Amino acid sequence: MSHRPTPGRRSVLRGSLAASAALTLPATLGAAPALALSGRPKAGWGVQAGDVTADSGLVWVRSDRPARMIVETAATESFRNPRRWHGPLLGAGTDFTGTTRLHGLPAGEQVHYRVLLADPDDPRRTGEPVRGTFRTTPLGRRRGVRFLWSGDLAGQGWGINPDFGGYTIYRAMAKLDPDFFLCSGDNIYADGPLSATQALPDGSAWRNITTEEKSKVAETLAEYRGNFRYNLLDENLRRFNAQVPSIIQWDDHEVRNNWYPGEVITSADPRYTEKSIDVLAARARRAFSEYFPLSTLQPQDRHGRVYRVMRHGPLLDVFVLDMRTYRNANSPDDQAVDPQGILGAEQLERLKRELSRSRAVWKVIAADMPIGLVVPDTTEGLPNIEAVAQGDPGAPLGRELQIAELLRFIKHRRITGTVWLTADVHHTSAQHYQPSRAAFTDFEPFWEFVSGPLNAGAFPASALDGTFGPERVFVKAPTDSNVSPAGGYQFFGEVDIDGGSGELTVRLREQDGTVLFTQVLQPGRVGQ
Repeated sequence: MSHRPTPGRRSVLRGSLAASAALTLPATLGAAPALALSGRPKAGWGVQAGDVTADSGLVWVRSDRPARMIVETAATESFRNPRRWHGPLLGAGTDFTGTTRLHGLPAGEQVHYRVLLADPDDPRRTGEPVRGTFRTTPLGRRRGVRFLWSGDLAGQGWGINPDFGGYTIYRAMAKLDPDFFLCSGDNIYADGPLSATQALPDGSAWRNITTEEKSKVAETLAEYRGNFRYNLLDENLRRFNAQVPSIIQWDDHEVRNNWYPGEVITSADPRYTEKSIDVLAARARRAFSEYFPLSTLQPQDRHGRVYRVMRHGPLLDVFVLDMRTYRNANSPDDQAVDPQGILGAEQLERLKRELSRSRAVWKVIAADMPIGLVVPDTTEGLPNIEAVAQGDPGAPLGRELQIAELLRFIKHRRITGTVWLTADVHHTSAQHYQPSRAAFTDFEPFWEFVSGPLNAGAFPASALDGTFGPERVFVKAPTDSNVSPAGGYQFFGEVDIDGGSGELTVRLREQDGTVLFTQVLQPGRVGQ
């Protein structure tokens, strides 16, 4: 394997990172900051880096009061000759969060950073620095690439349980020292309140840390912000964020289960006083943009897109999809014509254009929903479809038409090295799609790998739809529904690209890091 940990990174984790992750949390950590506090500004929610490129990256922090964000970077953790970046003034308008863009960084190097929060009235008064680190994207391929992916955090009533050790899966992921983490959506469960305890099958109780914002479904901007803030109460996640940069996408639970634009919540769900999904989605999107370092949701990007392409040197391009914002209404999904589909026409055309331009050896299509797994939507009591496949194994219908168009494009443009990664269904599996098994045959074979949840209820395996000829080569899923994290079935995936051979290895792992399934793919092929 050509990829190896960068010297000094482990000592960062043992030293300064461990210290920053163990910061004494303010008593009001679960709530919005007070505007009049004694002492110096504090950053008890840790730091995050995201959307890292060869020469840039975004650094995020949250303060407990108004403060000026300052970032210092250096080549070593001793911070000799640091470079200083003056970030935004953090205030109530962004829930005291802020992101600073770093640029002009050296390619393929370890960057150490520390965030200081300065009193806006006295810049000499700064809080204790909070440290993090990340690797910039290399210009060459010798080192290789390793990244992880998963999704679905704090769902179905299973939150941060101190007796269980919190979100322990992040410990296992941190040990692999990845270049980045791809979160495939459902970063929060805004529609999933948490109670103090939840019964387990053996008669014992799962005990949740609770906050006011997690006591009901999120409707207000403050409640959506509180859902994102909740996860940062977990020390495992804060430590992971300080070590591993992220690529974040969203799905439904950032707003409400199975939502789509224009939806109006019926009176059958009395938990909601605000019935307009568009109103809720706008509030959720604002909170989402405040709590993650995303390049396309910063003020300088007037489009505010979640979908984007993240390039990781000559070996990898990651095509981050948004299968939520531009979709048509959930329905039986059996229409013969469907130009909007699940991606929307503009996103589909952009994806095709960027795929055809890509010169990376591997093109990972990061989908927040699976392609050939049937995901129903019974939210409003109707037999609708939530994802792409509707269970009819015949010719493409509904949203399948858009996917068929994309697969045909990949084949006829001879686009090599495409791999699909997703989460959403709360089990792990590997599907191989083959035209000889399919009703629609104008495509080249490809793989789709599913992982998750990170800390949520686990569910039985989804049914397959035969339209694109999937074969489930591997699956691990419970037979019961909503199995707690204490019952296992929590998963993440690893992708390891060898810098010498260009081979891509996918490993499906469970909560403690144990490898369940391995698949090696060869570079330079249109289909395999």
